[in-house]
Amino acid sequence: MSPAHDPGPAHDPSPVLTRRTRWAVGSAVVLALLFAGAATVASARDDGAPAAAPRTPSARSADAGFARDMAVHHQQAVEMSFLVRDGTQDEDVRRLAYDIAQTQANQRGMLLGWLDLWELPKTAPDGQGPMAWMEEAGDSHSGHEMHGMAGMDGMDRDGALMPGMATRTELGQLRAARGKQAEILFLQLMTDHHKGGVAMARGCAERCTVPVEKRLARGMVEAQQSELDLMADMLAARGAAPRS
Repeated sequence: MSPAHDPGPAHDPSPVLTRRTRWAVGSAVVLALLFAGAATVASARDDGAPAAAPRTPSARSADAGFARDMAVHHQQAVEMSFLVRDGTQDEDVRRLAYDIAQTQANQRGMLLGWLDLWELPKTAPDGQGPMAWMEEAGDSHSGHEMHGMAGMDGMDRDGALMPGMATRTELGQLRAARGKQAEILFLQLMTDHHKGGVAMARGCAERCTVPVEKRLARGMVEAQQSELDLMADMLAARGAAPRS
């Protein structure tokens, strides 16, 4: 809890209310997009012109694999953002954490919504582990960013299922940290998380076939790369640096 302070004039807008308003607006936009997408698919299926109907990705496609895996990846980013909110009163870190949580929660809703529209399961098909969609889609010019990331042998490394994900041990450390220690650990963990997310998004931008999903993936690359630069500056200001 922040120290008690004078709330100011009654007419000043509350930051909490403002943030809730932005969240509500963002959620409304996501819902509108999902309903619009559903209407488009329904129209394409019912207009008697099968040739014009969009191709539905298969469960083993890059489109479905990216949607499933990035939804899980995003969920952990949201969790870490809430953990650091409880561990520090630093407004810059809390603001960054709020922005990450809001953005990635909304994107996660879109990814899961597409799986529903495609009538595909939210779990991987038998025999296909996390990141298998990148490996099965063939080679790519992503180069060294993909090396060692696809096909992680189905191993659960202390809860880190995909590139950049924090382990259970690291999440426990973040949960217990306070003040500057919490800020540095969050920024380091989120830097690793974003690097993994950027590589996954680039994989979808190259392999996915659904145009709207490819656009979302490219947008993720741009936004998370910008946040990586910001987090590097924030770590330097605290006398620290990214872990790798």
